[in-house]
Amino acid sequence: MMSDGPRFVPFAYGFRPFFLGAGLFAVIGIAAWIWIFISGSAPLGELPPFLWHGHEMLYGFICAAIAGFLLTAVPSWTGSRGFAGTPLVILTLLWLAGRVAFATAAALPPLWLAVAELAFLPMLGFLIGRSLLRERNRNFPMLIIVAVLWGIDAWFLYAIASGDFTLASRALRVGIGVVVLLITVIGGRVVPNFTASALRRRGIAVEIRSRALVERVTIASMVLAVAIDAVAPWHWSAAAVAGVAAIAHAVRLSGWRSLRTLAEPIVWVLHAAYVWLPIGLALKAIHLATGAAWAFQWQHALTVGAAATMILGVATRAALGHTGRPLIVSRGIGIAYVLLLLAAVVRVFGPALLPASYIATIETAAILWIVAFTIYLVIYAPILTLARVDGKQG
Repeated sequence: MMSDGPRFVPFAYGFRPFFLGAGLFAVIGIAAWIWIFISGSAPLGELPPFLWHGHEMLYGFICAAIAGFLLTAVPSWTGSRGFAGTPLVILTLLWLAGRVAFATAAALPPLWLAVAELAFLPMLGFLIGRSLLRERNRNFPMLIIVAVLWGIDAWFLYAIASGDFTLASRALRVGIGVVVLLITVIGGRVVPNFTASALRRRGIAVEIRSRALVERVTIASMVLAVAIDAVAPWHWSAAAVAGVAAIAHAVRLSGWRSLRTLAEPIVWVLHAAYVWLPIGLALKAIHLATGAAWAFQWQHALTVGAAATMILGVATRAALGHTGRPLIVSRGIGIAYVLLLLAAVVRVFGPALLPASYIATIETAAILWIVAFTIYLVIYAPILTLARVDGKQG
């Protein structure tokens, strides 16, 4: 009997449309930003291009990846049925509506822009919230993260509608802080757990150290950093807390045996992403305390270095595991990891090392980013849109 062939199932599980959408938007969004940056055009009316770029990387790219992660993790956390079908299609369309709205912001009244943009995260919260609250799952604070991100988005929209672009920049800064807090919490679980599992499979008996005091200081300092950024981002306390957080993250990471993971790209990429947290926070502390120009790009250390690399690492791993494939990435994905990390290095340190070639460093970082995510799309689009290889649902 002949096989019907692979089935097209892009909405069979939560990670599928959003890990694909995040990858597509990573390429399209940065390509559009570079065109705007180089051409000097302002296609978004009175909205400054840098605010469009920051917002869309946060709420287009990063929030798509967060949605894919939560829609996949919550069923595992609660033992409930995975999200699929019509609700997932509607959620994806709401995310797309926000992207289209911001791409045409110059032609939309502020109210329409707000309606299109602010519908996505409440729907995401509703979908995952039913399972988390019904099971009284310990991960219900994820709902608070979603709600806070929604509130920051509304804050940003209010600021640009009022023409207060300084306030809009502050909103994005706080949003980045919330994302870093999420990486701190989730990364603090998955990175050591995945590392321990990988080392055990290779017969390496090492202890992954987790110290309660370090955990508390790391998370508390990140919560405090977000709060300070919301009310007094240039106060001396912002530098002090960032410095404490950088040290705490570095100490935390030191117990995770990072160097033992170099033989497995699917694991070391998570460590490489996490190491950008102490780097980015240290740069933030130095810049706020001294005004040093070479530390000015600390936000890109946290977004390109930590957030984007963690997204690529988690997405490539989760897609394999939830489609019945071995947890071994191809050589091409290993190259994509390296290219994305190089993009972070160039974007963060290039402007200071080569000040006369500022535009060239931005272009180089963008090209490295685009190539990395293009490789991801070429390899993972079939994985994300076709049926599981083991014949199971999902």
